[in-house]
Amino acid sequence: MSEFLTEQEAFWAGEFGDEYISRNAAADLQKSNRIFFQEVFRKAEGISSLIEFGANSGLNLLAIKEINPAIELSAIEINAQAVSELKKIKDLKIYHDSILNFKPDYPRNLSLIKGVLIHLNPAVLNQTYDLLYAASDKYIVIAEYYNPTPTAVDYRGHQDRLFKRDFAGEMLDRFPDLKLVDYGFKYHRENKYFDDLNWFLLRK
Repeated sequence: MSEFLTEQEAFWAGEFGDEYISRNAAADLQKSNRIFFQEVFRKAEGISSLIEFGANSGLNLLAIKEINPAIELSAIEINAQAVSELKKIKDLKIYHDSILNFKPDYPRNLSLIKGVLIHLNPAVLNQTYDLLYAASDKYIVIAEYYNPTPTAVDYRGHQDRLFKRDFAGEMLDRFPDLKLVDYGFKYHRENKYFDDLNWFLLRK
């Protein structure tokens, strides 16, 4: 794996990233993910391949595989312990590296990022948007905390580790050919695993 470009990458590759895996291992989370992606994909047609940016231990991918068992799945993940978990998923193509070092080798039908953009250094967002765009030939799904203006939030006692903004809006502005197909909000009072998440389905 290449050297890290930002503090945030080292943070997630290390001990805090390891702890995140154990905090998010509940069986109910898998069911919630399945419900979530059934909603997100309701207007996405003809998806036979997908790549997730920052897949962690693969809970999103496992839920997607339940919905579409024939889909070809790929994952980019920076944390070694998470990669060990990803290797348990049959036929999954894994890139053990930082998102920022990833070079799309071929386009998938959909590129996915969920709960990851909020943790990236804002200085590298445009680079990440470019990678999400290049990695897909049809759809992009962004599922993150939303705020109309960029803001930083304390994250479990750490500064500069969580940022909210209009990620999807910035992608729409950056790539004029992208269209907003669908969007939604998952409220934590409906299900504690949804965590007030905004999602956006974009299409080229």
